[in-house]
Amino acid sequence: MQRREFLRMAGLAAAAANVTLTSWAKEPYPRFPDSGPHWRSTWDAALTVLAGNVKKVPRYDRPMLMEGAVYPGVWMECGPQEALVYAGLRRFVPQHEGQSSPLEVARANHMAFFALQREDGQLPASIKVSGEVGYGQIQMVVPIAATAWELVQLTHDEELLTTAYEACGKWDAWLRRYRDTRKTGLVEGFCTYDTGHDNSPRWKGIPNRCPDADARKCPPIVTMPRLCPDLSATVYGGRVALAAMAKALHKHDEAARWAEDAETIRRLIIEKLYDPEDAAFYDLDAENHFVRVRGDVITRVMGEHVLKLKIPRDRKIFDDVWVQQLHNPKAFWTPYSFPSIAIDDPSFVRPIPRNSWGGATQALTALRTPRWMAHYGKEAELRELMHAWVTAIARSGTDGGPGEFRQQMDPMTGEFTRADPSGYSPAALVYLEFVRRLGSYQR
Repeated sequence: MQRREFLRMAGLAAAAANVTLTSWAKEPYPRFPDSGPHWRSTWDAALTVLAGNVKKVPRYDRPMLMEGAVYPGVWMECGPQEALVYAGLRRFVPQHEGQSSPLEVARANHMAFFALQREDGQLPASIKVSGEVGYGQIQMVVPIAATAWELVQLTHDEELLTTAYEACGKWDAWLRRYRDTRKTGLVEGFCTYDTGHDNSPRWKGIPNRCPDADARKCPPIVTMPRLCPDLSATVYGGRVALAAMAKALHKHDEAARWAEDAETIRRLIIEKLYDPEDAAFYDLDAENHFVRVRGDVITRVMGEHVLKLKIPRDRKIFDDVWVQQLHNPKAFWTPYSFPSIAIDDPSFVRPIPRNSWGGATQALTALRTPRWMAHYGKEAELRELMHAWVTAIARSGTDGGPGEFRQQMDPMTGEFTRADPSGYSPAALVYLEFVRRLGSYQR
């Protein structure tokens, strides 16, 4: 896109945003799966939850979409993507004068992380209502560079483009410096919270946080650090986005370098962290042993399109992973997919506790599925998954009330864990986005 055209589009987008601020939702409701009243009441409840979770934090002066429920803050692994999904729902979101629009909220959920980046390039893992900004782990899943680039394409926001490109480039350099101690070209995990896999058997025996709450430090454990396929996939997706941003900024040499670096780490993920015997991606520990826990790591690799179906080797890997793992009813293709650990993996944790990435099906994983299932030609299966999710949410209310919005469910029954309160933004977004995708809009 030429710079003059980019600026023209940026002006048009800004004008459109100003109009939206003072208007009501153009399309109050999408088409629901059937005529039952619980669909609409749950839709309204989801919008109310999200509106209530848009708040300011002490370290940034623009309203942001919080995680909600028992998580009063924004986490880099998910907050930027959640706000991007919210922006995609903007036609359904009622607006009042003086209230931030979903596009403005999405911008803030990115710019806050860039504003709080340290001089050495480290991005914060979390930004909390308490005023705390966390740097004790890297905690990344969906690349902030990728969601920033998607938002730039939606808004033509040149300031966001230039800011994101600089900040994400520095973040990539920080990761190369501090999270490639084994000099493999892949990304290393130092602690449980690096991947956001709280209470997961994947990280059994490993501390939750890095020593001294310093993400540059690895605990002195003989099997650490680990080479992680999901963290490496996040960096791959980030580099793909950086290449696109560089091209938009007419930095063609830099675009070529980012594309080359992306391809390098993509190949390494497949060559070093895929086990063809199990058709699964695993961590590789410091003693060069796979950590054989089959988890949603696999979906995270798919989320960044690491496998290229035009390449015969990649096509075979995808087909094997799909048949043996992701679409296998004995592994991940449960009535309510995708569990955080395969149900036939001996490490699956039952009974399911709160905040468990040890087996429970998580709303965050569900929210990420549209990023890869359609890309790999699994539209029918995506529709099946989405219908199961919206049905489970809509029926989860108490005393005949609207559905509630909680973090996780049992992958076999669709029953949500009720230890924590409702009000979880990812679940509200899953309901709204999946209902929107499942039906055409009412006119």
